Amino acid sequence: MKPLFALLSLTLFLAAAEPPKGEPTNAKEAAAQAASRKAAQDKVVDERYQAWLTKLTPEEQAWEQVLQGQLGNFYLPLHKRDKIAGKSNAWDFVKDDPKLPRVLLIGDSVSRGYTQPTRKVLEGKANVHRAPANCGPTASGVKNLDVWLGEGKWDVIHFNFGIHDRATPAADYVKRLEEIVGRLEKTGAKLIWASTTPIPDDAAHKQTAASIVEKNALAAEVMKKHGIPTDDLFGAITPRLAELQNPNDVHFKGEGYDFLGAKVGEAILGRLK
Repeated sequence: MKPLFALLSLTLFLAAAEPPKGEPTNAKEAAAQAASRKAAQDKVVDERYQAWLTKLTPEEQAWEQVLQGQLGNFYLPLHKRDKIAGKSNAWDFVKDDPKLPRVLLIGDSVSRGYTQPTRKVLEGKANVHRAPANCGPTASGVKNLDVWLGEGKWDVIHFNFGIHDRATPAADYVKRLEEIVGRLEKTGAKLIWASTTPIPDDAAHKQTAASIVEKNALAAEVMKKHGIPTDDLFGAITPRLAELQNPNDVHFKGEGYDFLGAKVGEAILGRLK
């Protein structure tokens, strides 16, 4: 009986050790299943987003088409999820009040973060749009600026490039910034440069706090040359970084974006007067 009992025990043990049917047996299978689930989820989001698009006006649909070409593989899925959930975000279509001035915000993810707080500050005072992208480095600005500006007339343009240029050679940064300023000046809008907000030292991401200080100094010379005022976001938020910036991150807490939005709104109102 003992050999039979031992064989039965071994059979039960092996059966228990086998993964449930359909479960991955190794890392490759687990990755494949995860990718399959994500693809299925993305398909559902895309279907719902397309259904949502059909309910929009032609102007709103045109704006979404621009976003589809500009937001990229990271921000576009987030935007789609927001829209099918009925959530507002920085890239909402802005229906202009013709009695109010038109304002354009250009900048990276920090700019994205303070877009909605800026709209709140300027509600009833200005139509606040933002560029249809995470605008990234000056190289992206030179390439995409015409798309971001669109065909409408702008009264004020508030712009920044810096965090994504932290490793850009100084001469290249100045050259590209000059090109961008030259293009913006042709719009006839009143311009405001935003100094780049601080970043922490992070060897893993090859970034230093000093790189932003350097870029702000270079940009200050360009803006001085062109007579463009600076909204000094760097100086304003630096004393409150421990309170308002996420730990070891270039981004900010909600209170930090509210603080920046208030500053941006104040600077824009000053230029509108």
